[in-house]
Amino acid sequence: MLTYPQINPVIVHIGALKVRWYGVMYLIGFFSAWLLLNWRAKKKPVLGFNAEIISDLIFYGALGVIFGGRIGYMLFYDLPNFIANPLIFFKIWDGGMSFHGGFLGVLVAMSLYSWKRHYSFIAIMDFIAPVAPIGLAAGRIGNFINDELWGRVTDMPWAMVFPTGGPFPRHPSQLYEFTLEGVFLFILLWLYSRKPRPAMAVSALFLIGYGCARFFCEFFRQPDPQLGYLAFNWLTMGQVLSFPMIVLGIILMIFAYKSAKPQCLQKT
Repeated sequence: MLTYPQINPVIVHIGALKVRWYGVMYLIGFFSAWLLLNWRAKKKPVLGFNAEIISDLIFYGALGVIFGGRIGYMLFYDLPNFIANPLIFFKIWDGGMSFHGGFLGVLVAMSLYSWKRHYSFIAIMDFIAPVAPIGLAAGRIGNFINDELWGRVTDMPWAMVFPTGGPFPRHPSQLYEFTLEGVFLFILLWLYSRKPRPAMAVSALFLIGYGCARFFCEFFRQPDPQLGYLAFNWLTMGQVLSFPMIVLGIILMIFAYKSAKPQCLQKT
């Protein structure tokens, strides 16, 4: 059994302000995405993206992640508490962000941006999809430091006893998700997107890859206590929300290769 490295979730106090690792992980994710997108734009100028567009995408994406992630968590995982006390929406520093809500938030934000600038929504999503796992990986490290979203009880040699998880050793499921949803998915998408692909194919692969990784990791993650298992004593909300991503990704991938349209930022 491994020892859980208890890290103070608060990095430093600045007066009444608490700088937390959880928030810093989000900043690391956005900054890393900005660096990688600029690098990719220089390597592939044919895509039509420049520094100004990328800065706008990061700004819109950050708003989508934060507001969508928080709204999604409240709606999917904590609706009764949200109805009883709507002000808990603003307590982001305590955790409580939903990937699926954040994903929907990004879709809305990028739709608004593409409509405003008359750009192709599909081209934008294909461009940003390969760097999304960086933010996912950073977020899972934040979950691990926050001592939240730990796994189910196990006797595996790498199990950990989490301070808020009771006396029993558990799967470090945050690290499983960091590896699959973050590192593995990033490598897969980055390598796949290095060569020209039909429009929508990269986005489709993200949907399939994330959906499969999350669905698998949910078998090791303790379900949220306010929800528990939704069916069959194993089906979780994370799996319910991820399965449609897999199906939609497969449909979009088939459509992308059948239509074989080239990626183009400007609408034609």
